Parts: sequence; C-alpha cells; structure tokens
Amino acid sequence: MPAEPTPALLPQAASWLRRRSWSATDRPVHALLEAKQRTGHTVSVVLPALDEEATVGDIVRTIRRELMERIPLVDELVVVDSGSTDATAAVAAEAGARVEHRDAILPRLPAVPGKGEVLWRSLLVTHGDIVCFVDADLREFDPAFVSGIIGPLLTDESIHLVKAMYDRPLETESGAVVPAGGGRVTELVARPLLNLHWPELAGFVQPLGGEYAARRSLLERLPFPTGYGVELGLLVDALELVGLDALAQVDVGVRHHRHQDGQALGRMAATIYRTALERLDRTHRLKASADLVHPHLTQFTRDPDTREFTAHTHPVTALERPPMHTVPEYAKRRTDG
Repeated sequence: MPAEPTPALLPQAASWLRRRSWSATDRPVHALLEAKQRTGHTVSVVLPALDEEATVGDIVRTIRRELMERIPLVDELVVVDSGSTDATAAVAAEAGARVEHRDAILPRLPAVPGKGEVLWRSLLVTHGDIVCFVDADLREFDPAFVSGIIGPLLTDESIHLVKAMYDRPLETESGAVVPAGGGRVTELVARPLLNLHWPELAGFVQPLGGEYAARRSLLERLPFPTGYGVELGLLVDALELVGLDALAQVDVGVRHHRHQDGQALGRMAATIYRTALERLDRTHRLKASADLVHPHLTQFTRDPDTREFTAHTHPVTALERPPMHTVPEYAKRRTDG
C-alpha cells in the first residue's frame, strides 16, 4: 500500500489511496478461490499479442500451471493475435492458450491497428464475468499479475476495475538497468494530464499499465480507444461511470518488459494526449480542474526500507508576467531615456 500521501492531494484522492490500494499478498490465492466458489464468478484472461513469440509462451504456461491447474482461479485463457508475422499464434496455442485472430472477430467491421481495438474485440470471444488484460511482452512473469488484480473483484462487489501497480526498471540493450527509468510516457504525459484535469485519479501509480482487470458489466458499457490511449480512456471513463470508490490498485512487484525507442514513445504520447483531449472536450474539463486552486503533481517512488510506494507532491506553477511594455517602470524608463 502506498505510504501516507502529502496533503496536496485532493481529500477524496488521499482517502482513496489509503483505502483502495493493496498488495497482492493481502489476498492469498486460496482465499480468492473460496471467494470465487462462493460468488460463482468466472474469470477470463486476455493477452493482446503482436509479434511476441519470445515471451507469450512463458506467460501462457505460467498462468495455466499456477492459476488453472494448481489453483483453478482462471476459467478462460485467450491470446488475441493482432496480425503477427512471427510464430506468436503457434507458440501461444502450443503453450495452452486458445488463440483468436483479430480480423476473424466481428468480420463485418474491418479492424484497425491498435491495442485498444484488440481489447475491445476480445469481449466478443470471452465469457468471464471478470476480464483480466495482460500484455504479452512481459518477462519473468509472476502469476500475481493476474491473481493480485482479480482479487479485489472476487472479494468486494463494490469494486469494478483494478489496475496493477509495480516498479518499471528501464533495462537497456547494453545490460544497464535504471531502477525507475521505465514508464516514461506515464511520467511525462499521462500523470500530468490526470493530475491537472482528473485529480481524483492522482493516486494511481501506473495509470497506463497494461495489466488490469474489470467486471464485464463495466467494460461492455465503455468506449474503447483503438490505439495506445485505451488505458487512459478506460480509466477516465470508468471514473465518470462508476465513481472513484469503484476503482482500485494492487502492488504486484516488478514489471519486466521490452522498452520502445524514443520515436515510438512519441507516437504513443501523441495518441494518449489526443485521447485525453477528446474526453476533456466531452466533459468540459479543458481548463485545469476547478477543484484545484493551486494544481499539484503527485509522483511515486518505492521506499527502499518499507517497500511501499511513497507519494511526493509538487506544485505546478503557471504564473506569467505581463508584456514588459505594460509595466509602468519600463514605460517611465523609456520616457526618461
């Protein structure tokens, strides 16, 4: 659970951060299985995949072994291939997933490129009451990425969407590791946008993370941006539809994955910014939230001693000085000249 936030967070965001943030270890898998059997909820796991033959097999095998065979938490494991040119589909099927092809789902509507398109179409080929999305490029995959985020949905009917939170080290091709260097688009684009316009969501540690779970009853009512903006769009729209208290986050440790180059991150940032602008226009939030007289930016770091995420809040200043020719002292200097 993140440590006590600084007072600059909105009161409702600070309260949410304390009450709706957990660790995966807070809900042991056996307790989740009991809750699943008691409620009768079914769980689908979806991996959107494009040219991920190097990693998708290990993820599928881990989920099958740990969460379907050893402890039957997951009822359905589906890889949706969005046009891979490598052996992604074959590797996923051999590892034990059901493979669906993006273009074969809802063929009357031509598919467009993008992760959000794949996630949206996956609702047509899955059946679980709870749908869990997991990126297919993860390495050193831990089953807690699934069990951790479906846990609150199995044990608390008031929760509708759960995001994973984790450390994102930047692992370079040379082998160097920057402990908190991943998530660059999150820090440079998404977090400032959310803090300024949707400050209720400032407590999310990884708002753009690709690992999250939600009730089908929520997902089927949300629009899905077709590209990289899907995570921000779903989070913002879920806030509007079900409210902050229906959202939660769970700490699942460390996320290891392939990092993209600067130009790819630029394209991602532009798509996310456009997704935000469309929602700002739709909900009349084009100015920074009226709730914030003095806007702030909340960022998170992992405390090395407690291993909890600690919130750090900084003012976002936008003070401007007037054109110099309007300053009386400047005008006087010119006339005295």
